[in-house]
Amino acid sequence: MKVLIAGGAGFIGSTIASACLDAGVTPVILDDLSTGRAEFVRDRIFYRGDIADRQLVDRIFAEHPDIEATVHCAALIVVPDSVAHPLRYYRENVGKTVEFLDALVANGCDRFLFSSSAAIYQPGDDFAVDETSPVAANSPYAHSKAMVEQVLQDSARAYALRVVSLRYFNPVGADPRMRTGLQLARPSHVLGKMIEATRTGEPFQVTGTDWPTRDGSGIRDYVHVWDLAEAHVEALRRFDTVLAPGRAGYEVVNLGTGNGTTVRELLTAFTNVLGRPIETRLSPRRPGDSAGTYTRSERARELLGWQPRLSLEDGIRHSLQWAELRDSRLGAADQELSAADSAADGHRPALTPSPRSA
Repeated sequence: MKVLIAGGAGFIGSTIASACLDAGVTPVILDDLSTGRAEFVRDRIFYRGDIADRQLVDRIFAEHPDIEATVHCAALIVVPDSVAHPLRYYRENVGKTVEFLDALVANGCDRFLFSSSAAIYQPGDDFAVDETSPVAANSPYAHSKAMVEQVLQDSARAYALRVVSLRYFNPVGADPRMRTGLQLARPSHVLGKMIEATRTGEPFQVTGTDWPTRDGSGIRDYVHVWDLAEAHVEALRRFDTVLAPGRAGYEVVNLGTGNGTTVRELLTAFTNVLGRPIETRLSPRRPGDSAGTYTRSERARELLGWQPRLSLEDGIRHSLQWAELRDSRLGAADQELSAADSAADGHRPALTPSPRSA
């Protein structure tokens, strides 16, 4: 099987590509490298460009007519940034997805996996949600995911298109083989902020301590990114079982552990893995923040035969390992990619791995 992965040079997309390769699935990666990394597409079929570039998407399908499905995880994802720049998020996440989807329909690619988000949910009193829970996004980022889901539902009714929308909870960790990890030097999510605090000595800020949770801090469902990637492989393998061929359809599946962990509980787990405490500071909620949710759904197990295998501690451990390796793994390919830019138009040759990246 060959699949197109939009955003396949980013943290989650590159991990999905690795899981595909391990499972014998060939990824074809489309990424503009605005946040993705050239190092993450070494020795992989890679096209550098925008998902809204119709000519490029047509070219990909002309050169790879055996693509059987698309995984769409190209998006901007920082909640406070979306509050400050909503038009950018609607343009990048919604407008460009419409253009991308139009090209996919025209090229006859009828299997579509969408990277959605549990941020769209309205949490219940216990913060647990399933796929039937009300949608009540509270940030432009979350609204953009909900809007794309509506576009996909309408498109699945109108065209020869089958869509599985995978609603992610909170990815942590890195590829256990350390091929890829979080590409940002200063990530905005909570675990990244904890790791940054260990490296800089700056206090970790618990943003929001008055939520109606058991300890006042936000609650999340932290799922290892490798488990998340393997869920995509299972969704690709079982796509025709979940949604029968020849019949347009739309299905939603939560991807989480089913365990709600508060920020304070995550901090305790983090310091246990780290082996020492870190300084903390209590801070107000950030714009666009929510109390959080965790999944109570069994649909991923029932439809995909998937359940998480890696623990929260595994995710913390792998995140710490990647943070130690990140600076040595990233950087050299930026210059290599610049050289490759002059060698081809759209399709980039595979970059030769250096010994430190093998």
